[in-house]
Parts: sequence; structure tokens; C-alpha cells
Amino acid sequence: LIARKDNLPRVNQNFDAMLCWMNDTPMTLRKKYILKHNSAEHVCMLTNTVYKLDVNTFSREADDMNIGLNDIGRVTVKTSKPICFDPYDSNRANGCFVLIDQQTNETVAAGMMK
Repeated sequence: LIARKDNLPRVNQNFDAMLCWMNDTPMTLRKKYILKHNSAEHVCMLTNTVYKLDVNTFSREADDMNIGLNDIGRVTVKTSKPICFDPYDSNRANGCFVLIDQQTNETVAAGMMK
């Protein structure tokens, strides 16, 4: 990754992200997914659901943490090795990703790194 020295990306294995779930099969914590970020693919797992967003009121749901089709939620992601990324708010191109199910090869979610 080429970057200016005063504007370096984050390098980390763990990060929070907002996910939009796009698959009939609900999100499963600790399941291995493929994270496609730019041109690279990394094995990852979702380790924690921070909150689920109620799309009608934009409030955080504390009692329902299950993320299914068309749900939006904030999750913690852990990749198999460190990746270089920027928060989506500051650099959309380097702050977005898609999740792919390893077993079915279906795209299951789109994400924005925090």
C-alpha cells in the first residue's frame, strides 16, 4: 500500500465495522468468513456483536443481537493476519469490504470499517 507518511493507514488484526447483512442465513459469531478488502482476501471471524441498529428509528437495539437478512449492526472483526485500512468515514476506498461465506462462496455482507 502506498501512502503519505503523514497519512498512514491503520494496521491491525482486530477492528469494529458496520455490517449490512445480505444473506438469508443469519450471521454466526466465530464462523470463518473470507473478507475481501481491495484486491486482497483474508480469512476472518466475527467475534462480537456490539449492537444492532433498528432501521426504522436508528436507535441501538440492546435486547436483540441476532443479525439476519437486511439487518445492520456493529461487529468486531478479527482477521487471520494484520491488514492496512482506513476508517470508512475518512477513506471510502480503503475502508470498505465484503464478507464471503467460505462454504457456499456467497457474498453475505458488506461492511464499513470504523
